[in-house]
Amino acid sequence: MRVFISHSSKDTKLARRIGDALRNEGFQVWDDDQIFPGDNWAELIANELRESDAMVVLLTPNSVDSPYINAEVGYALGEQGYKGRVIPVLAAHSEQVSQLELKIPWILKKFQMIYISNLEHEEEGLRNITQALKKAAA
Repeated sequence: MRVFISHSSKDTKLARRIGDALRNEGFQVWDDDQIFPGDNWAELIANELRESDAMVVLLTPNSVDSPYINAEVGYALGEQGYKGRVIPVLAAHSEQVSQLELKIPWILKKFQMIYISNLEHEEEGLRNITQALKKAAA
């Protein structure tokens, strides 16, 4: 299964950790480090969205207000191929969660969230993401 990780560029380090964990479990994950100077990044991302089968949406203080994240999520939710395969991940320190939950795009509030509250030790959250994608692929 090919997985797209929707995230803010400020959260690249965490997105890469998630991507590495997914690759270790046999998933294909595209990284935005494959965008080079002079590339049309919007076209590359749109192409990757079309080719992916699932999406992990990384919701952080950096991403919840992003129009790009909202557009990517809107695309995935409208595509039949992503049905049941959009996994929202709320990643914030525990004291930020209640404020962040208020900003989550309304369309994602109907989904069960995976919470990563300790950004330094997120092994359990990574396992939960992997398990959710394995279940969706079955």
